[in-house]
Amino acid sequence: MIVSGGEALVDLVPAESTVDLLAPRLGGGPYNVALTAARLGVPTAFLSRVSTDRFGDALVERLRASNVDTSLLQRGPEPTTLAVVALDEQSSARYSFYTEGTADRLVADPGPLPESTTALSLGTLGMVLEPGASAYEAVLRRESERGVLTALDPNIRADMITDPAAYRARFTSWLPYVRLLKLSVDDAEWLAEGAGVLEAAKGWLDAGVEAVVLTKGGDGLSVVTADGEVASAPTVPVDVVDTIGAGDTVQGALLAWLVQQDTRRPSALDPADWQQALGYAARAAAITVSRSGAEPPTADELAQFL
Repeated sequence: MIVSGGEALVDLVPAESTVDLLAPRLGGGPYNVALTAARLGVPTAFLSRVSTDRFGDALVERLRASNVDTSLLQRGPEPTTLAVVALDEQSSARYSFYTEGTADRLVADPGPLPESTTALSLGTLGMVLEPGASAYEAVLRRESERGVLTALDPNIRADMITDPAAYRARFTSWLPYVRLLKLSVDDAEWLAEGAGVLEAAKGWLDAGVEAVVLTKGGDGLSVVTADGEVASAPTVPVDVVDTIGAGDTVQGALLAWLVQQDTRRPSALDPADWQQALGYAARAAAITVSRSGAEPPTADELAQFL
């Protein structure tokens, strides 16, 4: 089973009928990862604290409709986090977050995850906003030490990081416990703080990460391992509606592929394996960006898309 931990929120996106209105879309990076993996047919659970407000109820209902296990969910009366989304001329998304006193940042450490857990994915605001960030960090360290495939997508939201130097130091402290690091080139450049992306990736690999997967927007995906860049996959051409949830879909699809292959160590993959994994994730993301909001594909949709 894959466990995805982090925030669940509501994206307020420009309505299709008029730019003067905003339409709610259920999302959040880790939430979208859970939806993706479950829709692709892999047992998946979501770890978070979700509001008991109307938005929270809708978030939980959508998880269950996608066959996500909600037994690790915590509920509380605090409001749901909101993200106001603006789209640029390339349909790329920019976010403004409203997180003060919201439910997801108050998640508590659940203790050891179920024995059936084979993979754990964390990232985005869940690893930034306290006190929840410390709870997720404890889960990361504990599950890594018992052999779970641990994956991190930092999904940097720079406006939410009040002390960049402290965050970068904390990020470095996570790396010995992370087997798969997935991030965009923009995030890699922010974390590298002026160093080249490949040079930074080598440092992250030296710290303990087994594979660094880089998403490059229209230039596709690539992976860097201790042996160097071993594989890449192009972006699949589609009519892009928006890019909301694209990176989350890549993360969920990669983990689904790895679990389906019964692989807990990314270092065990050869270039041909990585080519398949990246291509699988690229096709899943192509379907997501062809839709409004984060709407990952099902296994049947992906099979038909092939």
